[in-house]
Amino acid sequence: MKEIYFNHDGNIDDLVSYLLLLQAPDIKLLGVSAIDADGYLEPSVEVCRKMTDQFNLRGDKLAIAKSNSRAVNQFPEAWRTASYSFNSLPLLNESGKITTGEAAEPAHLDMIDKLRKAAKPVTLVMTGPLTDLARALEVDPKIETKIDRLFWMGGSLDGHGNVVQVNADGTQEWNAFWDPFAVDRVFQSEIPMQVIGLESSEELPLTNDLKMHWASLRKYPVVDLVGQAYSLLVNPPIQSAQLYFWDVLTTINALYPEVVLASEKRTVKVRTVGNAAGRLEDDENGREITLVTKADKDFFFKKFDELMMQTK
Repeated sequence: MKEIYFNHDGNIDDLVSYLLLLQAPDIKLLGVSAIDADGYLEPSVEVCRKMTDQFNLRGDKLAIAKSNSRAVNQFPEAWRTASYSFNSLPLLNESGKITTGEAAEPAHLDMIDKLRKAAKPVTLVMTGPLTDLARALEVDPKIETKIDRLFWMGGSLDGHGNVVQVNADGTQEWNAFWDPFAVDRVFQSEIPMQVIGLESSEELPLTNDLKMHWASLRKYPVVDLVGQAYSLLVNPPIQSAQLYFWDVLTTINALYPEVVLASEKRTVKVRTVGNAAGRLEDDENGREITLVTKADKDFFFKKFDELMMQTK
């Protein structure tokens, strides 16, 4: 049975990813933590507590860890407010109470604790910045031997980023830009990395047809919640840009490796300073990652539906 630790940054794709992990069969979720990046921290943690109360099908013993890591470059405020909207959805608030608690330690220490106690190497899924892992490695470098593989949604190697502001040249992806130094620290480790970059999910757009498909399945509570959540997305991260399932692909890839039709080994480094900070670049002296280059669209959406329709 695969054991997983999940660290995310609280926007809609991250929270839907957690929902799928709660629904997935044949895994054990060791822990979950949220960082104050693409979503505001407090509502992100509350959403996870509420979803754990309602949708923890396997009954994993979970308390949600709250990161105290801080940004080098913070996400735009307009994007981050989605975590508050998600937290207000009626389906999550019908009971009027929250039973699942918060972890006693901040995210990077919670991660260390769960990795140390794990009986076998853990699958680490991260759909936000790498800061909590970088800090964990600084506290206890030995934990890298406890990680079987890191699945990270971050970076871009085709030169097209999603950061549009005055101190960036537009070649970097936001999770890397939030803390380029953390990316560099993780790159110094020997943890095997499967990277889902901006270019990895071009077969997987969020469309109106897909929203209508979910509407037809709203008798399933998880599908209803996911449909409501994605209906909150009015403005894409870059105006006129298409939204893709970057975080959800990362999660489904961790659960079902066969979703990846093509990948390639790349030897890369990250820029940490200047207007290109956060940019991933090919470098013969860099570290090896596996970059996903093509996903199986039909398989992805089949598994997405299956996980959402799981019931007790």
